[in-house]
Amino acid sequence: MNVAARQYKEVQRATAGEYVASHSELVRRIAHHLAARLPASVEVDDLIQAGMIGLIEASRSYDADQGASFETYASIRIRGSMIDEIRRGDWVPRSVHRRAREAASAVRRIEQETGRAASAQEVASRMEMPLPDYLRLLENAARGQVLSLDSHIDDHGEVETCARGGPTPEQTLERSEFGRELAGAIGQLPEREQLVLSLYYEQEMNLKEIGAVLGVSESRVCQIHGQAVLRLRGRLKAFEAADAGLEGDD
Repeated sequence: MNVAARQYKEVQRATAGEYVASHSELVRRIAHHLAARLPASVEVDDLIQAGMIGLIEASRSYDADQGASFETYASIRIRGSMIDEIRRGDWVPRSVHRRAREAASAVRRIEQETGRAASAQEVASRMEMPLPDYLRLLENAARGQVLSLDSHIDDHGEVETCARGGPTPEQTLERSEFGRELAGAIGQLPEREQLVLSLYYEQEMNLKEIGAVLGVSESRVCQIHGQAVLRLRGRLKAFEAADAGLEGDD
């Protein structure tokens, strides 16, 4: 390696080190914000550790010429690393995933038959389970799928395409189609479910904060969120195809 190349590498390492040192608080902020939306079993320290790896990777691959600020770029990589860590931990029992898919299928069938939103009582009856058990399933499903809408979009290439500076035409089309389908499905949800999703995903409020706004318990908010997510899973083709591919996993 010649002198110029070596000096360039040294400048790169120094710059990356400065980025990491000056943005460690960003990692902690994202970790605590994400942890507030997750079960207590998810350790903040584990999220911070995963986020620091994402920050280091971001500092090494950031290209200012692509137009995005480092903080914006790093936030995506940090959050992506944390989500990957949560997925690896898979703190939701496989039986919950299976029952949630069954519930989504029941919702889909009822709504196709009736032409209206399925009630919790109807879904519980279709699944031949007591209503209190179904409500607990909704809570478990909501906590297990707390990242499902976000991570589904991530799976369509959001983090990776940002890293490369822009999506391919195929990825742009796929994400725009999914976005339109998702927006349309959310617009057809019962009003209260729409409100909970808006407060949760757009306003980024946690379940306790939403409960205070609606005047209901955190548990009830969790049930409403779970019902909304299951209803979306039953209505969206992208989720339906994914669920079909998972039928043999349990």
